[in-house]
Amino acid sequence: MTALHERRKVEEGEERGAEREKVTLCRVSVFNRVTATESWLEQGSRGLVELALGLIIFINFTAQCHGALPFGFDNRKGGRASQFGFDNRNGGLDSQFGFDNRKCNGKGGHCLVKNGALQFGFYNGKCNGGDVEAIVGGVIQAWFKKDATIVPALLRMQFHDCFVNGCDASILLDGNNSEKTAPPNLSVRGYEIIDAAKAALEAKCPGVVSCADTIVIAARDAVSLGGGGRYAVQTGRRDGLVSLAQNVDLPAPSISVSDSINAFAKKGLGVVDMVYLLGGHTVGVAHCSLFKDRLYDFQNNGMPDRTMDPMLLNILRSRCPQNATTDSTVNLDQNPKSALVVDNSFYQQILLQRGILQIDQELALDPQTKGSVIYAARGLDFQTKFAQAMVKLGAVQVLTGTQGEIRTSCRVVNNH
Repeated sequence: MTALHERRKVEEGEERGAEREKVTLCRVSVFNRVTATESWLEQGSRGLVELALGLIIFINFTAQCHGALPFGFDNRKGGRASQFGFDNRNGGLDSQFGFDNRKCNGKGGHCLVKNGALQFGFYNGKCNGGDVEAIVGGVIQAWFKKDATIVPALLRMQFHDCFVNGCDASILLDGNNSEKTAPPNLSVRGYEIIDAAKAALEAKCPGVVSCADTIVIAARDAVSLGGGGRYAVQTGRRDGLVSLAQNVDLPAPSISVSDSINAFAKKGLGVVDMVYLLGGHTVGVAHCSLFKDRLYDFQNNGMPDRTMDPMLLNILRSRCPQNATTDSTVNLDQNPKSALVVDNSFYQQILLQRGILQIDQELALDPQTKGSVIYAARGLDFQTKFAQAMVKLGAVQVLTGTQGEIRTSCRVVNNH
Protein backbone atom coordinates (compact mmCIF):
# COMPACT_ATOMS: atom_id res chain seq x y z
CA MET A 1 0.00 0.00 0.00
CA THR A 2 2.85 2.36 0.82
CA ALA A 3 4.52 1.86 -2.56
CA LEU A 4 1.20 2.33 -4.36
CA HIS A 5 0.52 5.48 -2.37
CA GLU A 6 3.96 6.91 -3.16
CA ARG A 7 3.53 6.11 -6.85
CA ARG A 8 0.19 7.88 -6.88
CA LYS A 9 1.75 10.95 -5.22
CA VAL A 10 4.44 11.06 -7.91
CA GLU A 11 1.81 10.75 -10.66
CA GLU A 12 -0.28 13.51 -9.13
CA GLY A 13 2.79 15.74 -8.87
CA GLU A 14 3.63 15.13 -12.52
CA GLU A 15 0.04 15.91 -13.51
CA ARG A 16 0.10 19.16 -11.57
CA GLY A 17 3.43 20.11 -13.13
CA ALA A 18 2.12 19.39 -16.62
CA GLU A 19 -1.00 21.41 -15.91
CA ARG A 20 1.03 24.37 -14.65
CA GLU A 21 3.18 24.21 -17.78
CA LYS A 22 0.05 24.11 -19.93
CA VAL A 23 -1.35 27.13 -18.13
CA THR A 24 1.88 29.09 -18.67
CA LEU A 25 2.12 28.14 -22.34
CA CYS A 26 -1.54 28.92 -22.95
CA ARG A 27 -1.36 32.28 -21.20
CA VAL A 28 1.59 33.41 -23.26
CA SER A 29 0.29 31.94 -26.51
CA VAL A 30 -3.21 33.35 -26.06
CA PHE A 31 -1.78 36.79 -25.38
CA ASN A 32 0.33 36.55 -28.51
CA ARG A 33 -2.73 35.53 -30.52
CA VAL A 34 -4.87 38.31 -29.06
CA THR A 35 -2.20 40.85 -29.93
CA ALA A 36 -1.66 39.43 -33.41
CA THR A 37 -5.40 39.30 -34.09
CA GLU A 38 -5.84 42.92 -32.98
CA SER A 39 -3.00 44.05 -35.24
CA TRP A 40 -4.43 42.00 -38.10
CA LEU A 41 -7.90 43.50 -37.75
CA GLU A 42 -6.56 47.03 -37.33
CA GLN A 43 -5.19 46.90 -40.87
CA GLY A 44 -8.83 47.30 -41.93
CA SER A 45 -8.55 45.54 -45.27
CA ARG A 46 -9.54 42.00 -44.42
CA GLY A 47 -12.47 40.35 -46.13
CA LEU A 48 -15.20 38.39 -44.39
CA VAL A 49 -13.73 35.03 -45.44
CA GLU A 50 -10.32 35.94 -44.00
CA LEU A 51 -11.96 37.28 -40.86
CA ALA A 52 -13.90 34.07 -40.37
CA LEU A 53 -10.77 31.99 -40.94
CA GLY A 54 -8.84 34.03 -38.41
CA LEU A 55 -11.54 33.66 -35.79
CA ILE A 56 -11.75 29.90 -36.40
CA ILE A 57 -8.00 29.56 -35.87
CA PHE A 58 -8.16 31.61 -32.68
CA ILE A 59 -11.23 29.80 -31.30
CA ASN A 60 -9.66 26.42 -32.10
CA PHE A 61 -6.60 27.32 -30.06
CA THR A 62 -8.55 28.65 -27.13
CA ALA A 63 -10.57 25.45 -27.10
CA GLN A 64 -7.34 23.51 -26.66
CA CYS A 65 -6.61 25.63 -23.62
CA HIS A 66 -10.12 25.38 -22.17
CA GLY A 67 -9.83 24.39 -18.55
CA ALA A 68 -6.22 25.47 -18.36
CA LEU A 69 -7.16 29.15 -18.33
CA PRO A 70 -9.85 30.97 -16.35
CA PHE A 71 -11.37 32.61 -19.44
CA GLY A 72 -13.28 35.83 -19.21
CA PHE A 73 -12.58 39.39 -20.16
CA ASP A 74 -11.71 42.33 -18.00
CA ASN A 75 -14.62 44.77 -17.98
CA ARG A 76 -12.45 47.70 -17.00
CA LYS A 77 -12.15 50.38 -19.67
CA GLY A 78 -9.70 49.19 -22.28
CA GLY A 79 -9.29 45.84 -20.54
CA ARG A 80 -8.14 42.72 -22.31
CA ALA A 81 -8.59 39.28 -20.89
CA SER A 82 -6.85 39.91 -17.60
CA GLN A 83 -7.28 36.23 -16.76
CA PHE A 84 -4.79 35.52 -19.54
CA GLY A 85 -2.16 37.15 -17.36
CA PHE A 86 -1.98 40.43 -19.23
CA ASP A 87 -3.58 43.85 -19.09
CA ASN A 88 -3.60 46.15 -22.08
CA ARG A 89 -4.11 49.36 -20.17
CA ASN A 90 -0.38 49.89 -20.40
CA GLY A 91 0.61 46.89 -22.49
CA GLY A 92 1.72 45.29 -19.28
CA LEU A 93 1.53 42.31 -17.01
CA ASP A 94 -1.37 41.61 -14.71
CA SER A 95 -1.73 39.85 -11.38
CA GLN A 96 -1.52 36.37 -12.92
CA PHE A 97 2.16 37.09 -13.47
CA GLY A 98 3.01 38.51 -10.10
CA PHE A 99 1.40 41.92 -9.92
CA ASP A 100 -1.31 41.00 -7.44
CA ASN A 101 -0.70 43.97 -5.18
CA ARG A 102 -2.42 46.65 -7.25
CA LYS A 103 -5.58 48.50 -6.23
CA CYS A 104 -7.60 50.15 -8.97
CA ASN A 105 -9.48 53.35 -8.24
CA GLY A 106 -11.88 52.77 -11.11
CA LYS A 107 -11.11 56.13 -12.71
CA GLY A 108 -9.34 55.75 -16.00
CA GLY A 109 -7.90 52.39 -15.03
CA HIS A 110 -5.08 53.72 -12.86
CA CYS A 111 -3.76 51.21 -10.34
CA LEU A 112 -1.60 51.98 -7.35
CA VAL A 113 0.83 49.53 -5.81
CA LYS A 114 1.29 48.86 -2.14
CA ASN A 115 5.06 49.30 -2.21
CA GLY A 116 4.66 53.07 -2.18
CA ALA A 117 3.42 55.67 -4.61
CA LEU A 118 4.69 53.89 -7.72
CA GLN A 119 1.96 53.70 -10.30
CA PHE A 120 1.37 52.50 -13.82
CA GLY A 121 0.77 55.65 -15.85
CA PHE A 122 1.92 57.99 -13.08
CA TYR A 123 2.67 60.79 -15.56
CA ASN A 124 -0.59 60.58 -17.47
CA GLY A 125 -1.91 64.13 -17.90
CA LYS A 126 1.12 65.68 -16.19
CA CYS A 127 3.39 66.56 -19.11
CA ASN A 128 1.58 69.36 -20.95
CA GLY A 129 -0.16 66.93 -23.24
CA GLY A 130 2.98 64.91 -23.90
CA ASP A 131 3.41 61.17 -23.44
CA VAL A 132 6.40 60.76 -21.12
CA GLU A 133 7.14 57.17 -22.07
CA ALA A 134 6.83 57.95 -25.78
CA ILE A 135 9.25 60.87 -25.43
CA VAL A 136 11.84 58.66 -23.75
CA GLY A 137 11.13 55.86 -26.21
CA GLY A 138 11.80 58.10 -29.18
CA VAL A 139 15.21 59.04 -27.82
CA ILE A 140 16.14 55.43 -27.05
CA GLN A 141 15.05 54.23 -30.47
CA ALA A 142 17.14 56.90 -32.18
CA TRP A 143 20.23 55.88 -30.19
CA PHE A 144 19.54 52.18 -30.79
CA LYS A 145 19.56 52.70 -34.55
CA LYS A 146 23.10 54.05 -34.22
CA ASP A 147 24.36 51.58 -31.61
CA ALA A 148 22.59 48.37 -30.63
CA THR A 149 24.94 47.90 -27.68
CA ILE A 150 22.94 50.47 -25.73
CA VAL A 151 20.71 47.53 -24.76
CA PRO A 152 23.16 45.95 -22.30
CA ALA A 153 24.42 49.40 -21.31
CA LEU A 154 21.01 50.61 -20.13
CA LEU A 155 20.13 47.27 -18.55
CA ARG A 156 23.34 47.41 -16.55
CA MET A 157 22.74 51.01 -15.58
CA GLN A 158 19.38 50.19 -14.02
CA PHE A 159 20.84 47.27 -12.10
CA HIS A 160 23.80 49.28 -10.82
CA ASP A 161 21.52 52.14 -9.79
CA CYS A 162 18.81 50.10 -8.08
CA PHE A 163 21.20 47.76 -6.26
CA VAL A 164 22.92 50.66 -4.47
CA ASN A 165 20.60 52.66 -2.20
CA GLY A 166 17.64 51.83 -4.41
CA CYS A 167 16.40 53.20 -7.73
CA ASP A 168 17.13 56.87 -7.10
CA ALA A 169 19.37 57.81 -10.05
CA SER A 170 22.30 58.31 -7.67
CA ILE A 171 24.52 56.59 -10.23
CA LEU A 172 24.02 59.58 -12.55
CA LEU A 173 25.44 62.20 -10.19
CA ASP A 174 28.87 63.60 -11.02
CA GLY A 175 31.50 64.12 -8.34
CA ASN A 176 35.00 63.19 -7.26
CA ASN A 177 33.63 60.55 -4.90
CA SER A 178 30.28 59.73 -6.48
CA GLU A 179 29.05 56.22 -7.33
CA LYS A 180 30.37 56.69 -10.86
CA THR A 181 33.92 56.62 -9.52
CA ALA A 182 33.59 53.24 -7.77
CA PRO A 183 35.53 50.45 -9.57
CA PRO A 184 32.42 48.39 -10.52
CA ASN A 185 30.91 51.47 -12.18
CA LEU A 186 33.90 52.66 -14.17
CA SER A 187 32.70 50.68 -17.20
CA VAL A 188 29.04 51.72 -16.89
CA ARG A 189 28.03 53.74 -19.92
CA GLY A 190 24.96 55.34 -21.42
CA TYR A 191 24.92 58.50 -19.33
CA GLU A 192 24.66 60.67 -22.43
CA ILE A 193 21.58 58.72 -23.50
CA ILE A 194 19.82 59.50 -20.24
CA ASP A 195 20.93 63.13 -20.60
CA ALA A 196 19.29 63.25 -24.03
CA ALA A 197 16.06 61.68 -22.78
CA LYS A 198 15.94 64.02 -19.79
CA ALA A 199 16.54 67.05 -22.04
CA ALA A 200 13.62 66.02 -24.23
CA LEU A 201 11.41 65.66 -21.16
CA GLU A 202 12.48 69.00 -19.72
CA ALA A 203 11.67 70.67 -23.03
CA LYS A 204 8.10 69.36 -22.85
CA CYS A 205 7.35 69.50 -19.13
CA PRO A 206 10.11 71.00 -16.96
CA GLY A 207 10.58 69.64 -13.46
CA VAL A 208 8.05 66.82 -13.81
CA VAL A 209 9.83 63.56 -14.68
CA SER A 210 12.55 62.17 -12.43
CA CYS A 211 15.89 60.88 -13.62
CA ALA A 212 15.19 57.65 -11.71
CA ASP A 213 12.07 57.03 -13.80
CA THR A 214 13.95 57.96 -16.95
CA ILE A 215 16.47 55.17 -16.29
CA VAL A 216 13.73 52.59 -15.74
CA ILE A 217 11.74 53.61 -18.83
CA ALA A 218 14.91 53.69 -20.94
CA ALA A 219 15.96 50.23 -19.78
CA ARG A 220 12.51 48.85 -20.59
CA ASP A 221 12.63 50.36 -24.08
CA ALA A 222 16.12 48.97 -24.61
CA VAL A 223 14.91 45.48 -23.66
CA SER A 224 12.04 45.83 -26.12
CA LEU A 225 14.29 47.00 -28.94
CA GLY A 226 16.65 44.13 -28.14
CA GLY A 227 13.91 41.57 -28.72
CA GLY A 228 12.97 40.98 -25.10
CA GLY A 229 9.35 42.08 -25.35
CA ARG A 230 7.69 45.20 -24.01
CA TYR A 231 6.38 45.37 -20.46
CA ALA A 232 4.65 48.03 -18.40
CA VAL A 233 6.77 49.94 -15.89
CA GLN A 234 5.68 51.66 -12.72
CA THR A 235 6.68 55.30 -12.37
CA GLY A 236 6.58 57.91 -9.63
CA ARG A 237 10.15 57.60 -8.35
CA ARG A 238 12.03 60.64 -7.14
CA ASP A 239 15.73 61.36 -7.33
CA GLY A 240 18.20 60.89 -4.51
CA LEU A 241 20.42 63.62 -3.10
CA VAL A 242 23.47 61.53 -2.16
CA SER A 243 25.93 59.52 -4.26
CA LEU A 244 28.99 58.05 -2.58
CA ALA A 245 31.51 55.60 -4.01
CA GLN A 246 31.84 53.81 -0.68
CA ASN A 247 28.16 52.83 -0.83
CA VAL A 248 28.69 50.78 -3.99
CA ASP A 249 28.52 47.13 -2.94
CA LEU A 250 27.60 45.13 -6.02
CA PRO A 251 27.82 41.32 -6.35
CA ALA A 252 31.23 40.39 -7.77
CA PRO A 253 31.52 38.14 -10.86
CA SER A 254 33.08 35.44 -8.67
CA ILE A 255 30.42 35.54 -5.95
CA SER A 256 28.99 32.18 -4.89
CA VAL A 257 25.37 31.33 -5.61
CA SER A 258 24.53 31.29 -1.90
CA ASP A 259 26.10 34.69 -1.29
CA SER A 260 24.39 36.05 -4.38
CA ILE A 261 21.03 34.77 -3.15
CA ASN A 262 21.62 36.56 0.16
CA ALA A 263 22.62 39.79 -1.59
CA PHE A 264 19.48 39.77 -3.71
CA ALA A 265 17.31 38.84 -0.73
CA LYS A 266 18.47 42.00 1.05
CA LYS A 267 16.89 43.92 -1.83
CA GLY A 268 13.64 42.00 -1.57
CA LEU A 269 14.43 39.86 -4.60
CA GLY A 270 14.00 36.08 -4.62
CA VAL A 271 16.00 33.27 -6.20
CA VAL A 272 13.92 33.26 -9.39
CA ASP A 273 14.29 37.04 -9.65
CA MET A 274 18.04 36.64 -9.33
CA VAL A 275 18.22 33.96 -12.02
CA TYR A 276 16.28 36.09 -14.49
CA LEU A 277 18.07 39.34 -13.68
CA LEU A 278 21.41 37.62 -14.22
CA GLY A 279 19.83 36.45 -17.46
CA GLY A 280 20.41 40.02 -18.55
CA HIS A 281 23.85 38.66 -19.41
CA THR A 282 22.20 37.38 -22.56
CA VAL A 283 23.51 40.66 -23.99
CA GLY A 284 26.71 42.55 -23.32
CA VAL A 285 30.36 41.76 -22.84
CA ALA A 286 32.81 41.00 -20.06
CA HIS A 287 36.41 42.14 -19.79
CA CYS A 288 39.03 39.40 -19.61
CA SER A 289 40.14 40.63 -16.20
CA LEU A 290 36.79 39.55 -14.76
CA PHE A 291 37.25 35.87 -15.60
CA LYS A 292 40.91 35.33 -16.52
CA ASP A 293 41.47 33.36 -13.32
CA ARG A 294 39.06 30.73 -14.68
CA LEU A 295 41.34 30.29 -17.69
CA TYR A 296 44.70 29.85 -15.98
CA ASP A 297 44.66 29.74 -12.20
CA PHE A 298 41.20 29.07 -10.86
CA GLN A 299 41.00 29.52 -7.10
CA ASN A 300 44.83 29.60 -7.00
CA ASN A 301 45.20 25.94 -7.98
CA GLY A 302 47.30 26.57 -11.08
CA MET A 303 44.65 24.99 -13.29
CA PRO A 304 41.70 26.28 -15.33
CA ASP A 305 38.14 25.99 -14.07
CA ARG A 306 37.13 22.39 -14.77
CA THR A 307 33.50 23.40 -15.19
CA MET A 308 34.31 25.30 -18.40
CA ASP A 309 33.79 23.63 -21.76
CA PRO A 310 37.29 22.77 -23.12
CA MET A 311 36.55 24.26 -26.55
CA LEU A 312 35.42 27.50 -24.98
CA LEU A 313 38.52 27.49 -22.78
CA ASN A 314 40.77 27.41 -25.84
CA ILE A 315 38.81 30.21 -27.51
CA LEU A 316 38.97 32.41 -24.44
CA ARG A 317 42.67 31.78 -23.89
CA SER A 318 43.37 33.02 -27.41
CA ARG A 319 41.23 36.08 -26.74
CA CYS A 320 42.67 36.69 -23.27
CA PRO A 321 46.37 35.71 -23.24
CA GLN A 322 47.84 35.24 -19.80
CA ASN A 323 50.36 38.06 -20.19
CA ALA A 324 48.16 40.42 -22.22
CA THR A 325 48.75 44.14 -21.82
CA THR A 326 45.20 45.05 -22.89
CA ASP A 327 41.90 44.07 -21.30
CA SER A 328 39.86 42.67 -24.18
CA THR A 329 36.17 41.78 -24.08
CA VAL A 330 34.09 38.75 -25.02
CA ASN A 331 30.36 38.26 -25.37
CA LEU A 332 28.63 37.01 -22.24
CA ASP A 333 26.29 34.96 -24.43
CA GLN A 334 28.52 32.70 -26.51
CA ASN A 335 25.83 32.05 -29.11
CA PRO A 336 27.04 34.36 -31.91
CA LYS A 337 23.54 34.60 -33.40
CA SER A 338 22.09 35.81 -30.11
CA ALA A 339 24.77 37.95 -28.48
CA LEU A 340 22.76 41.15 -28.99
CA VAL A 341 19.30 39.66 -28.50
CA VAL A 342 17.45 39.64 -25.18
CA ASP A 343 16.38 36.01 -25.09
CA ASN A 344 16.96 32.76 -23.21
CA SER A 345 20.07 31.70 -25.14
CA PHE A 346 22.26 32.62 -22.16
CA TYR A 347 20.71 29.81 -20.11
CA GLN A 348 21.23 27.29 -22.88
CA GLN A 349 24.87 28.27 -23.04
CA ILE A 350 25.56 27.93 -19.33
CA LEU A 351 23.89 24.50 -19.34
CA LEU A 352 26.51 23.59 -21.95
CA GLN A 353 29.18 24.85 -19.52
CA ARG A 354 29.84 27.87 -21.70
CA GLY A 355 29.32 30.54 -19.07
CA ILE A 356 31.88 33.35 -19.03
CA LEU A 357 31.61 34.69 -15.49
CA GLN A 358 31.95 32.32 -12.56
CA ILE A 359 28.57 33.26 -11.09
CA ASP A 360 26.89 32.69 -14.46
CA GLN A 361 28.28 29.17 -14.75
CA GLU A 362 27.50 28.37 -11.13
CA LEU A 363 23.82 29.19 -11.73
CA ALA A 364 23.61 26.11 -13.93
CA LEU A 365 25.43 23.89 -11.45
CA ASP A 366 24.12 24.87 -8.03
CA PRO A 367 21.03 22.89 -6.88
CA GLN A 368 19.49 26.12 -5.59
CA THR A 369 19.27 27.60 -9.09
CA LYS A 370 19.75 24.78 -11.60
CA GLY A 371 16.03 24.03 -11.85
CA SER A 372 15.22 27.64 -12.69
CA VAL A 373 18.00 27.71 -15.29
CA ILE A 374 16.66 24.57 -16.97
CA TYR A 375 13.17 26.05 -17.01
CA ALA A 376 14.44 29.33 -18.44
CA ALA A 377 16.44 27.50 -21.10
CA ARG A 378 13.24 25.90 -22.34
CA GLY A 379 11.97 29.42 -22.96
CA LEU A 380 8.27 28.96 -22.26
CA ASP A 381 7.87 32.32 -20.56
CA PHE A 382 11.29 33.96 -20.49
CA GLN A 383 9.98 37.37 -21.50
CA THR A 384 7.30 37.32 -18.81
CA LYS A 385 9.61 36.30 -15.98
CA PHE A 386 12.36 38.64 -17.10
CA ALA A 387 9.83 41.47 -17.14
CA GLN A 388 8.62 40.53 -13.65
CA ALA A 389 12.16 40.60 -12.33
CA MET A 390 12.91 43.96 -13.94
CA VAL A 391 9.74 45.51 -12.50
CA LYS A 392 10.61 44.19 -9.04
CA LEU A 393 14.15 45.51 -9.38
CA GLY A 394 12.69 48.88 -10.32
CA ALA A 395 10.76 49.01 -7.05
CA VAL A 396 13.77 48.52 -4.75
CA GLN A 397 14.07 51.21 -2.06
CA VAL A 398 12.39 53.89 -4.15
CA LEU A 399 11.90 57.49 -3.07
CA THR A 400 8.33 58.69 -3.59
CA GLY A 401 5.97 61.48 -2.60
CA THR A 402 7.96 64.34 -1.12
CA GLN A 403 11.17 62.34 -0.65
CA GLY A 404 14.20 63.37 -2.66
CA GLU A 405 13.61 65.71 -5.58
CA ILE A 406 13.02 65.94 -9.32
CA ARG A 407 16.41 66.94 -10.70
CA THR A 408 16.61 69.46 -13.50
CA SER A 409 19.89 67.90 -14.63
CA CYS A 410 20.51 64.25 -13.89
CA ARG A 411 24.19 64.92 -13.21
CA VAL A 412 23.76 67.37 -10.31
CA VAL A 413 21.31 67.90 -7.47
CA ASN A 414 19.13 71.00 -7.57
CA ASN A 415 20.05 74.12 -5.65
CA HIS A 416 18.31 74.09 -2.28
